[in-house]
Amino acid sequence: MQNFSTLDASIYPLCLGSNTFGWTSDEAESRAVIDAYVEGGGNFIDTADNYSWWVDGNVGGESETIIGHWMRDRSARDRVVIATKCGRHPDFLGLSRSSIRGAVAASLRRMETDYIDVLYAHRDDPTVPLEETAAAFDELRREGSIRAVGLSNYSGARIDEWMRIADANGFARPVALQPHLNLLFRREFEADLRPAIERYSLAVVPYFGLASGFLTGKYRSRADIDSSPRASMLEVYYSDEAFAAVETLVDVAAAHGISPATAALAWLRVQSGVVAPVASASRVEQVAGLLESTRVELSPEELQRLDTVSAALPVGGEDA
Repeated sequence: MQNFSTLDASIYPLCLGSNTFGWTSDEAESRAVIDAYVEGGGNFIDTADNYSWWVDGNVGGESETIIGHWMRDRSARDRVVIATKCGRHPDFLGLSRSSIRGAVAASLRRMETDYIDVLYAHRDDPTVPLEETAAAFDELRREGSIRAVGLSNYSGARIDEWMRIADANGFARPVALQPHLNLLFRREFEADLRPAIERYSLAVVPYFGLASGFLTGKYRSRADIDSSPRASMLEVYYSDEAFAAVETLVDVAAAHGISPATAALAWLRVQSGVVAPVASASRVEQVAGLLESTRVELSPEELQRLDTVSAALPVGGEDA
């Protein structure tokens, strides 16, 4: 396990994503997924205050509410590290001081807790002075509402600027970065973000580790993508090179007797700076494969094969 020194907590090397909670998995299934993850040794759960406002009948915060119910009923708050995000809930858009404070107050109510372990700025908000955003995060940290600051979907230049502001004002520096990173989407991370990660020793907790399902191996042709309900999300990764990368991933997985998804997460887990990939499960039977990725060790030759086939893939993508 890796440590977030600010949290004084040991982090399991696979973070359970919860964007499916209240969307493709109802509350009962979501709670079963959390149970299986925690029973398997996991302790790190990722959510966001806007999950899942895009579903008909939802308003945002459904995932946090389910997590809160689970923690309450299991008396489990002290056994898990909870990361959430602010800035994209329909009622608290952007990263002004008032939006941040309103969002965090609502998150705390939904999760029935008095603190958040890691609060991410969900994405950069250039309409608000970064000094105001950084000050609001540090204010919440000093008050005890959050324990650590994280950044999601920030460029290397804006990470540098946040760090400069933090140092100039005596704010605690951000400790974690949540970028879009997987076997099919890595060039942007490596070119722009890795230098900042190394400068500031940021813990990397990447999202879309399975490329919206592309890396499960079930999409092997253009027709497979076109027939999927996730077609718009999968389009980001589509290319002949991506299919070639998946074929290599399938071969590597077969050599270990594991699923392509497990192999993809095992590759991601050992990338520079990564402490815990985020991966979601909409059904409890999917959890075992996620947990298995923390125990699989790919050989140097296998890692090189995957690096080679994926290194020249096109750049595209969207944030979570």
